[in-house]
Amino acid sequence: MKSMLKKLLVPAGLLALAVSAVAPQMAIAQDVTKWRVQSHWPSASSSYQDSLVRLKNEIERRTEGRLELQLFESGALFKPQETFNAVSRGIIQMGTISPGYAQDKMTLAGIASGLPFAFQNVWEAAYFHKQMGFEDMLREEAAKHGVYWSTDKVYPTEMVVKKPINSWEDFTKLKIRSSGALQKFLDEAGASTTYLPGGELYPALDTGVVDGAHWGAVQGAASMSFYEVAKNHVRPALNIAGTDVIIISQKALDKLSERDQEIVKQILDEQFWYRTNEYLYQEQIALQKAMKEQGVKVNVLPEDVQARLREVAKKTWEEEGKRSDKSAEALQKLKTFLSDLGYQ
Repeated sequence: MKSMLKKLLVPAGLLALAVSAVAPQMAIAQDVTKWRVQSHWPSASSSYQDSLVRLKNEIERRTEGRLELQLFESGALFKPQETFNAVSRGIIQMGTISPGYAQDKMTLAGIASGLPFAFQNVWEAAYFHKQMGFEDMLREEAAKHGVYWSTDKVYPTEMVVKKPINSWEDFTKLKIRSSGALQKFLDEAGASTTYLPGGELYPALDTGVVDGAHWGAVQGAASMSFYEVAKNHVRPALNIAGTDVIIISQKALDKLSERDQEIVKQILDEQFWYRTNEYLYQEQIALQKAMKEQGVKVNVLPEDVQARLREVAKKTWEEEGKRSDKSAEALQKLKTFLSDLGYQ
């Protein structure tokens, strides 16, 4: 009888062990949250890998798999200009954009896109965002649309052109792909501009639809193969700004546990400093490689061209400051900062 009981009990014990082993796995599987993420970067862009894939890996690692990101490159789900609305409405949980794509919603978007010829060094833009409260102002305005806003990095935006700019006349003859506040600035400065999504830029440069374009700075141009058809890298930078932004649906964020919300926010803040510093390092490496391997030359704008561009730039600053009380406050904050640095 005892032997029979043992035979009956052993399978039951094994079953209990099996259930106890499987149950946590089932609970873990049920607890996984998946976010769809629409990027404004094509997969060929350096920032797609260095910023977005890095962010995915960090979030999934530090939430121990509780939050997974499904990435979609530029245009896969929506046009880049539609991503802010899609995140705001909760159609997708997360996206990356340029602030210029949210100008119809965010009155601070023009300043966030980077007022032309304002900052002269990357550290100044980083300080303005994080230590002088501009990032907080952006988050406050985005929150009104149900969006959590986090600047990915600050970096220079620099043009690539097919022919060098040696005079004001050379500049005003250009057809340039641009976007946001920079597009308005370049138009007012006398160049001809058009907006094209990232995937159309290379063929546009190659066929002469445009004479020049900006996509970040050196790394962006190299990753998009611009240097194959345009050998002149223009300096100084058109602007230095938080041109790339990570946006998250506040509703999606609120659905996470408090622990995971804090993890996501902490990773985003760390990403800003990590990517800003990494980008500067990679810029120098990429420029040396482009000059050595592809014959790229740095085209420093003549002083008279720079002076005229600065004159036009300051007029566009004032226009951005008129968009709202908050934009006026941000512009005054910026002017005071630049004055303290001796630039005004």
